[in-house]
Amino acid sequence: MEKGIKFVLFLLVFLAAASCGKEIPVEGPKLQTINLETETLTLSSGKTGEVFFSVEEPGFGFDLASDVVLFTPSSQAPAGFSLQAVRQEGPEGRYCAVLQDNNSGADYSEEVRLGIRQAAGTDVYVFSKFFTVKGEDAGLHGVNLRTGLPTVYIDTEGGAPIVSKEDYLPASLSIRGEAQWNADALSCQVRGRGNTTWWWPKKPYLVKLDKKESVLGMPKHKRWVLLANFMDRTLMRNLVSMRVASFTSLDWTPRCRSVELVLNGKHQGNYLLIEQVRVDKDRVPVTEMTPEDNDGEAVTGGYLLELDFHYDNEVQWIDPHGKSSDAVPGRGVPFGVKYPDPEDLTSAQLAYIKKYISDTATALYGSDFKDPEKGYARYIDVDSFVDYWIVFEVMGNHELGNPGSVYFHKDRGGKLVAGPCWDFDWGILSYNTSPHARTGLVNEHAIWYDRLFQDPAFRQKVKDRFQELLPKLETIPDFIRETELALEASAGLNFAMWNPAEDASMNGGQIINGDEYMSFHNAVQRIGSIYEDRLRVIAEKL
Repeated sequence: MEKGIKFVLFLLVFLAAASCGKEIPVEGPKLQTINLETETLTLSSGKTGEVFFSVEEPGFGFDLASDVVLFTPSSQAPAGFSLQAVRQEGPEGRYCAVLQDNNSGADYSEEVRLGIRQAAGTDVYVFSKFFTVKGEDAGLHGVNLRTGLPTVYIDTEGGAPIVSKEDYLPASLSIRGEAQWNADALSCQVRGRGNTTWWWPKKPYLVKLDKKESVLGMPKHKRWVLLANFMDRTLMRNLVSMRVASFTSLDWTPRCRSVELVLNGKHQGNYLLIEQVRVDKDRVPVTEMTPEDNDGEAVTGGYLLELDFHYDNEVQWIDPHGKSSDAVPGRGVPFGVKYPDPEDLTSAQLAYIKKYISDTATALYGSDFKDPEKGYARYIDVDSFVDYWIVFEVMGNHELGNPGSVYFHKDRGGKLVAGPCWDFDWGILSYNTSPHARTGLVNEHAIWYDRLFQDPAFRQKVKDRFQELLPKLETIPDFIRETELALEASAGLNFAMWNPAEDASMNGGQIINGDEYMSFHNAVQRIGSIYEDRLRVIAEKL
């Protein structure tokens, strides 16, 4: 017995000596299973949420700070949120993963799973089952859109279809996809809008909020327009035009944002959310009138006028002076009063603004029209007419000569001012509607400009101003390329629903812009090329 004890002691000493300075590894339990206690997690913008899980091998050791990772089905990290921390929770083997929304405002709904590293320094993981993480704003009406653009949701009362341009329907409007500008169920009314565009399959809409609200960072107002841009294969003709107009000294240019529209739960495609042309301190900045403003200085303004060959304003007339290819009965310029509203406009106010337009045109077409005291400069703000013409000319917009959606305004005690710019989608940056734009000017003979350009001083003003604006105008090709990337995903969805070539039905069987059958990218490349041609031709011809 004594010999046996001695042998065991000897063996222990031998083993200790053999392993001197070297640890004998003790293998712990291997991780086999991660059990999830959470199936769905909803994250508020910029906030955190918790996912609870446990492991069936409580003795398994891992670094809470570095060995737990989130994976999507493609084994990439999720885009809308991240894993912020992991902590032990309650009994051994139970943990809490803290997830953080990244404050991007993304309308996400991601399938993800937890992965725990089997051993430090390796990429061998054990995975949990997949669970769903949603942004608080994801899934309104069951529609999740990931185009990088904000989504506007409009729900009419009872889901009633919008079938009229005259009758409003009660509705609510929500916005998702841009955290700092998200909006919840704003009460509003909505109806159709537009002339030709209302008859196309993809409808434009007018929204009137119950109270003034800032929408996507734009100044507060009740009235907003959703332009369908149905015929525009690039989805950016209005965007680019408003960008160009913003470079000028025009009193106001409508601010706008590209969005997705979901109407009564159904995605309608890409729209342009844009400020409606209205008199307001943050829009057309003229003095707001009352029915009592009928004489003296008070009756002189403010007014907002629209020149439009559709001749569908409630208060309108034809001034016989000037050139307009579509005015009734084929000559003169069609004027309509947009403000004051027809129900508020008095006979004295109408008489005043009609006489002011007549006096302006008489001076413009009179023998002393170049005289700064007796001629047109007495009645119009010349600088605004210069900048307005440049925007139309650079964009190749021939509707200054039709005219269509052309605006002038006049403040109290002031002269007639050109602007704002509006509705730049028909024939813009296209040789289809203006083939002479390849080598010449488009609007040199439009309405009153036919006479203005007969004054060498006016032509020189235009030439000098164009050169002054040219450095900014030359930034537009880069803006077009940036916008192309921003709209790429949206364009893919939009044109899977809508065919812009259907605009031929409103144009004698001929497509309008000339790019309706092109791909989105080819159409964008085409307008970029035409834009650069316009800068060159204008510089040569002025």
